[in-house]
Amino acid sequence: KTLAVKTLSDTIEASFKRVQFTPDLLPADLNGTMIYNPADQTFRPRLGPIFTDILLADEVNRAPPKVQSALLEAMQERQVTIGDETHPLPELFLVLATQNPIEQEGTYPLPEAQLDRFMLELSVRYPTREDEERIVETTTTDDTPGVTPVLSADDLQEIQRLVRRIPVPKPIVRAAVALARMTRPSDPLAPAFIKEYVSWGAGPRASQYMVLGAKARAALAGRPMADLEDVNDVALSVLRHRVVVNFAAEAARRTAEDICQELIASGNWMRS
Repeated sequence: KTLAVKTLSDTIEASFKRVQFTPDLLPADLNGTMIYNPADQTFRPRLGPIFTDILLADEVNRAPPKVQSALLEAMQERQVTIGDETHPLPELFLVLATQNPIEQEGTYPLPEAQLDRFMLELSVRYPTREDEERIVETTTTDDTPGVTPVLSADDLQEIQRLVRRIPVPKPIVRAAVALARMTRPSDPLAPAFIKEYVSWGAGPRASQYMVLGAKARAALAGRPMADLEDVNDVALSVLRHRVVVNFAAEAARRTAEDICQELIASGNWMRS
């Protein structure tokens, strides 16, 4: 996962920093701190690694809640407060994070409020046999493949603005909102299995990100307008980290991911 993010950053002419999150990490280690300058007897801010275009938060769930909340301000407000001063982050600022899915000791599950700030959650499973053989072949030789940048930071920002300008028909917006609302057990649209297994559904950010994701998918395919297939393709990645299951789901060995898959596959949200 780390190599994938690092390689992605190498394809963009933008600044990149990696922070290894550990239980003893402090907010100042991420954001920066005030440093005393004996020459003029003043304190000056020393900016931390968060001041970069692309930030890799490696094993973000190993950081204590104080560090997670510091990252939360940066992701939501796109600024960092050090001492009495507020410093804006780079315009491109993008957080890509990995989680440690195995260890329980020394990990701090991210609160729902912070998970909601991430647009997508991608599940990285074991590679196929063919892919693993290719990985072994390419990583056990003396050859180090180079990566050539194909985009600048300005190019990427222009693409982001282009995606937002792609039109989305009203039925697509209606379908995305219906799907997000169907994950909420208190909503009249929610099916029976959602009411049985879900304690907390996705919020409005899910609707926004499904539409933005659909626009981006349409742009990648060279199409001038997003459709229902685009929403269907990004829906699971947008929803699975926003749906909180209850004890009944745990007892039935149902996860948020398979509950979201069942909801998306039902297709009822396309007709609401």
